[in-house]
Amino acid sequence: MTTLDDPLPGGRPGDVERAGALSGELAGRGVHGIVLAYVDTAGVGRVKTVPTARLASAAAWGVGMSPVFDTFLADDRSVTTDVLGSPDGDLRLYPDLDRLVVLAAQPGWAWAPVDRVTQDGEPHPGCSRTFLRRTVAGAARAHGLAFRAGIEIEWSVGLDSAPAGEFVPATSGPAYGAIRQIELSDCAAELLAACAAQGVDVDQVHPEYAPGQFEISVAALDPVAAADRSVLVRQTIRAVARRHGLRVSFSPAVLARGVGNGGHVHLSAWRDGTNLHSGGSRRYGMTADAEAFAAGVLAHLPALTAVTAPSPASRLRLRPSQWAGVFTAWGLETREAAIRLVRGTAGRRAELANLEVKPVDLAANPYLALGCLIAAGLDGIVSAAVLPEETTGDPARLAPEEASARGVRRLPTSLGEAVAEFRADEVLRAALGPVLADAVTAVRQGEIEGVAGLDDERVAAAYRWVY
Repeated sequence: MTTLDDPLPGGRPGDVERAGALSGELAGRGVHGIVLAYVDTAGVGRVKTVPTARLASAAAWGVGMSPVFDTFLADDRSVTTDVLGSPDGDLRLYPDLDRLVVLAAQPGWAWAPVDRVTQDGEPHPGCSRTFLRRTVAGAARAHGLAFRAGIEIEWSVGLDSAPAGEFVPATSGPAYGAIRQIELSDCAAELLAACAAQGVDVDQVHPEYAPGQFEISVAALDPVAAADRSVLVRQTIRAVARRHGLRVSFSPAVLARGVGNGGHVHLSAWRDGTNLHSGGSRRYGMTADAEAFAAGVLAHLPALTAVTAPSPASRLRLRPSQWAGVFTAWGLETREAAIRLVRGTAGRRAELANLEVKPVDLAANPYLALGCLIAAGLDGIVSAAVLPEETTGDPARLAPEEASARGVRRLPTSLGEAVAEFRADEVLRAALGPVLADAVTAVRQGEIEGVAGLDDERVAAAYRWVY
């Protein structure tokens, strides 16, 4: 389980001693430095590194980092809010020792996610990992709920020898094709070995639809650990690919046309060790709380896309009839619905039943995405929200009058529309708090202004190698 307590100046009880012991152990294994990782509001991974010998100091007092990155854009320009984005101030990065791992594909390095704390020792209100930790803890206190989550990772593999800025697929085989798996056999095998060495349980890895595209699915964990793992696995994929002369992109749309890279979220709610999405008396075995949770997520989806699909490139992926889930619809194993109820195979449903949320990509900060999804679902439980009639088939084929009667509507088709929905969503803004909510809107608005006047091809190119 992930540490749920906030970091403290001087270290959490036992952390400094533990870090000292880990430092010696890591040095004995040839680890020279620790990558301290977090994700900013734009969804970009940011890091600082320290020598292994400094791990105990980092656990006690953190490592300095400017808060300006809360309002950095994907191209490293910066915007401001009333409290964020100035050159003033400093933060401390505190590593979570429970999540520290030796990086198998980066010899000499270990990795740990961090929580960000102010110089006065208070949790930074812009820290997305702290937001998710507190959301999970609050759900346990108020509702007796725990969650399991997994984030699918799709990526495009290109040749590192391609002309600067361009994407040339590293494989030629068809979607799900044996040819493609064979062409990247050595790289994929090394990726599996690296994941195993890092304690990452892989469910499957396979070629996907788009040119050069692959997907990896990993086992579900508590939400904070699942977000940590998403960041770690992407770091691992990049490092392994580099060793094979390849370059990878997790951008929602590497190319302006075709199927993009998704980051579908699988989420299940549990109480007293029982999965609420299985064994109940409601539709397909859901309990009343599971239905209300799904209804809450569905109701907030238009605003949620400002967090789950936050890039201008995300809109190039969110197109009908491409399994991206672009309508406010749910269904049993319906891959065109925004929320797909996954029952799991007979004999394992009590363990595996979950909701798959499809309008999510890897430009999303995973801590923000999971925290907001949980907040939306909890709102459904509190309000006893009613899950509407399910949709079968492709919602795009519904006649307008039938779609209206079912409450099925297209999700925002522009980032500006998504931001407007987010601004109006009091539940999500309250869950995030004013500092983090304002950072989300400011960063999204900055991205919108940054691509003003660009056609789809230039938008895809602008974000191709950012994620």
